[in-house]
Amino acid sequence: MDVIYVKQALILEEAKKVYKKFACSEDPMESLYMIDIIQRLGIEHHFAEEIEKQYLILNNINPIEFVNSHELYDVALTFRLLRQGGHYVNPDLFDSLMCNKRNFREKYGNDMKGLIAMYEASQLSMEGEDILNDIGNFSSELLHTWLSRNQNCNEAIYVANTLQYPLHYGLSRFMDNNNIFLSGLKANNEWTCLEELANINSNIVRIMNQNEIIEVSKWWKEDIGMSKEPKFVMYQPLKWYMWPMTCFTDPNFSEQRIELTKVISLIYVVDDIFDVHGTLDQLTLFTDAAKRWELAGTEKLPDFMKNCLSLIYKITNEFAEKVYKKHGLNPIDTLKKSWERFLNSVLKEAHWFNSGYLAKADEYLKNGIDSTGVHLVLVHSFFLFNHIIQEQTIAILDHEFPNIIYSVATILRLSDDLEGAAKSGDQNGLDGSYIDCYTNEHQDISSEEAQTHVANMISNEWKRLNQEIINPNPIFPSSFINFCLNVARMVPLMYHYGSNSNPSLSNLQQFVKSLIS
Repeated sequence: MDVIYVKQALILEEAKKVYKKFACSEDPMESLYMIDIIQRLGIEHHFAEEIEKQYLILNNINPIEFVNSHELYDVALTFRLLRQGGHYVNPDLFDSLMCNKRNFREKYGNDMKGLIAMYEASQLSMEGEDILNDIGNFSSELLHTWLSRNQNCNEAIYVANTLQYPLHYGLSRFMDNNNIFLSGLKANNEWTCLEELANINSNIVRIMNQNEIIEVSKWWKEDIGMSKEPKFVMYQPLKWYMWPMTCFTDPNFSEQRIELTKVISLIYVVDDIFDVHGTLDQLTLFTDAAKRWELAGTEKLPDFMKNCLSLIYKITNEFAEKVYKKHGLNPIDTLKKSWERFLNSVLKEAHWFNSGYLAKADEYLKNGIDSTGVHLVLVHSFFLFNHIIQEQTIAILDHEFPNIIYSVATILRLSDDLEGAAKSGDQNGLDGSYIDCYTNEHQDISSEEAQTHVANMISNEWKRLNQEIINPNPIFPSSFINFCLNVARMVPLMYHYGSNSNPSLSNLQQFVKSLIS
């Protein structure tokens, strides 16, 4: 590994020099082209300071002058990158371009690269930004028209994939790099160092991930002994590890990935205990004991439930102790509250199932957002970063449900339910999903209409999540915001209700296979 790290350092030094050269260019677009490539290659953590510095410079440009002096592609790319970086850019920037759609169609109808950039930019829309919705729909329409005329072009597959899986909703690590925006990389000799850096980075991450999954598997099978319980013998640590693996993008966060996998494993165990293995009386006793944070009074519980409680206490206390040593602040009370929130929600679902009660749609969703475990995972992940932890932020985690966590949890809950509906098709029976609750309340609509309604809800929740990303006064540091965004991006890969043809899903599956082998 020492040799590969030395090679990485040398190539990184070369890449930094190339970046500096383009950043100092009179044309600010030169640096943005490079930033776009750096992000698509998944090596932006090496250039975080340089990228942010460039964003601050570009954030002061005159939008009208910029639009008048740049091509469609440049305008759309600048808008997307700045918003992606947490900088608000007014969508009125596009007014002059969209004021006459007939002229726009004539001028840009064949500008495939510019239209893709416009479509990608529209995905960063927030609630109430009708012009971005209009841009998204119109650029999509023009791209479909372009596709109908150019089905045999090399770029056709990439355009079709982009329309179905926009860049903003994907993880760069698993995106298809064989696209028109990276094709210039091989043609520019100065930029080949970026591809070399990405390849080395990928090899380092692969080795680290392999070592981490070995450690996680050993922890599950040998260190805690839960795998010896027949009910959990078929559990696969790799499934839990995939979330931290993809969402902690910095290779240096090895310990963080392992720690969060332990928390996620407990959520899966508890979820099955409440769904399958426990009686209502046992589940009530289990939840009460967790709230007290002690095993006293649990004598009537079966051993596997007592072992699970002990494990929750042990892992959470160890987690809190590590945070205290690192930050000088003990988060145990916040972590206990997040566990209580999760357990109360899964217990409520157990009560509903036991009594045959089908909740109202809003009632189901309010509880279902908690029962995803997303709040529990994201609260733990917040304490794993190197940022400064402030008391006021912890107070928000203790007493509120922050919007960014709410949006991610909503996206996951609705996506999970939508996949369940897509898989079940026209089968009879209710599983208590949001779609069941909604169609029960609105019996005049079809299952397909209900699924469309849920898909629109997911789309709207992404706009609320964008609001949190672009917030000029964020409550949370950017590292945590980006982590939350990556969790949301992971959802379409784990809950691929629309299609199995997502290139990112295929790349993720291939990567997971390589870890096993």
